[in-house]
Amino acid sequence: MEVIAARTMNTLYMYLDVAFLLFLGATLIYTKRYLAILVGLLAGVLYFIVDYGYFYQFLGTRSVEGANPFWFLLWLSMSYGFTNFVWIWLWLDRDKRALEWSILIIASWFTTSLLSQTFGTGFDTISISRGTGAYHGIMALILFVGYAILCIHNIRTTDPAKKINIPWILAIGILVQFAWEFVLLITGIRNPSFMTIVVNSLLETNLGLPYMYFIHRAVNKRYSEDLSRHEIQIKA
Repeated sequence: MEVIAARTMNTLYMYLDVAFLLFLGATLIYTKRYLAILVGLLAGVLYFIVDYGYFYQFLGTRSVEGANPFWFLLWLSMSYGFTNFVWIWLWLDRDKRALEWSILIIASWFTTSLLSQTFGTGFDTISISRGTGAYHGIMALILFVGYAILCIHNIRTTDPAKKINIPWILAIGILVQFAWEFVLLITGIRNPSFMTIVVNSLLETNLGLPYMYFIHRAVNKRYSEDLSRHEIQIKA
């Protein structure tokens, strides 16, 4: 099954998005959510390695028209890598302001898209697409392994307090990607494809959530969100 994910935008969209990323980063710094920033930056770098190195250079399934592929894919990867995984990390934190962070991010996506269409007629147009037939099977395997680990853990655990909240992890993995895909679709940037929005929402970000859960749990045992270390209680 080949799912073609395609987008058309203008360069104003990029400039507006960079402005929001700087605003989001400044807000995270002001509220001392430093771990979320680090995770977002690392996710952006990882996305760039996969998108440019694997999809564009190795497989040749990614196409970019109207922009330099290296710099465009660097921006694209940092944009959704940083934003999505900051959002995911804050949800895994069960941040008390998770609703406000969610509204801020979704509203920025929506506003950036519509502003670029209203005022971007004089800017260059960029078209990108990505075929998925060469790697969606591998992604599905990664997703299965991750959720299988969570399910087996819960099956073997007799203490209800130690069970992992799998529906919560699924909700985060699916809804973060769905929100992004839905905004792109209704604002006319994403190609109108029901299959793309469904498959991508179920698979592409969601495949990393079981692993992110364990990373989050391991990091939070040692560090607070402001990067201060937790004091280890030594029993006498």
